[in-house]
Amino acid sequence: MHIFEGFLPSPWWQLWFVFSIPVILYGMYKLNKLVSEKREVVPLIAVAGAFIFVLSSLKLPSVTGSCSHPTGTGMAAVLFGPSITAVLGVIVLIYQALFLAHGGISTLGANVASMGIIGPFVAYAFYKAAAKTNMNFYLNIFLATAIADWITYVTTSVQLSLAFPTGGSLTVTGFLSSFIAFATVFATTQVPLAIMEGALTALIMKYVVQVKSDVLVNLDVLTSDAVEKLKGAMS
Repeated sequence: MHIFEGFLPSPWWQLWFVFSIPVILYGMYKLNKLVSEKREVVPLIAVAGAFIFVLSSLKLPSVTGSCSHPTGTGMAAVLFGPSITAVLGVIVLIYQALFLAHGGISTLGANVASMGIIGPFVAYAFYKAAAKTNMNFYLNIFLATAIADWITYVTTSVQLSLAFPTGGSLTVTGFLSSFIAFATVFATTQVPLAIMEGALTALIMKYVVQVKSDVLVNLDVLTSDAVEKLKGAMS
């Protein structure tokens, strides 16, 4: 992830801004509404943002023009939904681009799309669907977080493959060949990183259940009955 400054050619870096900006604007509206109606969630929003920042700053060299690292967005997606996660993601990515030389401004749209929008959206959809099947809450969190991580890197592989297809021209064969090459290299580091991130997030959510279960109920992450069952299992 974190495609570096100037790496994506035109028109790809512009198109990813076109994709990302409407989601970010909608997320800002949702965030403002959430904070206005439920002031008690502000500390949890701060924790989720800090979690994204810390984990996504732990970069490992992976593919020319990019890097591999945990994303930290799965927890925010489950708690607040993908649009608010996009806002947290863009704040983190701007800071990292300006002060850590991690990512870039011209590639911000692409990086937000992968880490802040598409990965979190899939995590949120998975969590909601799995919750309806009565999947164990912590297993659900683990899987949703890992999936957010993996989908982020699948998206980055797509972005790089569209910009740099094998052979230089964008054909189905050139795109697929490039995608397989990028995705294979990413998978080497990202599969174990996503598993570790999923386990860490599940542990953090266990603590949140213990100390801030009322906020989870207010956010519609868990029902009151589900909270009681989880707390009963801890006793």
